[in-house]
Amino acid sequence: MATSKTGSSGLSAEERAAMKERAAEVRAEARRAKSAAKGAAKAEAERNEVLAKIAKMPEKDRVLAERVHEIVTATAPQLAPKTWYGMPAYALDGKILCFFQSTAKFKTRYATFAFSDAAALDDGSFWPASFALTAIGPAEEKAIADLVSRAVR
Repeated sequence: MATSKTGSSGLSAEERAAMKERAAEVRAEARRAKSAAKGAAKAEAERNEVLAKIAKMPEKDRVLAERVHEIVTATAPQLAPKTWYGMPAYALDGKILCFFQSTAKFKTRYATFAFSDAAALDDGSFWPASFALTAIGPAEEKAIADLVSRAVR
């Protein structure tokens, strides 16, 4: 992963920014848990945060992220959209299942769509959990939908 020079902490500027975003997300979740009427209000706030993050992405990433969001939410409506380290992510029972990482996040050559260890994608002793993403056509749309369907089992 190409990132800016590391400081004395060993983390790149992008990694430090992601950690700060995650801390802000945790604080926002705590505020919502205390003040919201729970349930629908919290889910709506988290969905809006995901859409706001996507809207701020550079156009190429934004187009991919919007399409991934549409595919994931249509394929598995039980997943809760939320931000995770500043990235659009989708949780099952409170655990992040999959997420979209834009090229701008860590200044990488391509965006990725990835799954956490909570995803039920196990296939023997070796299987992919992260996928490079540069465009979404019918084949990629089907592959993403199939992976998400398998992951939520």
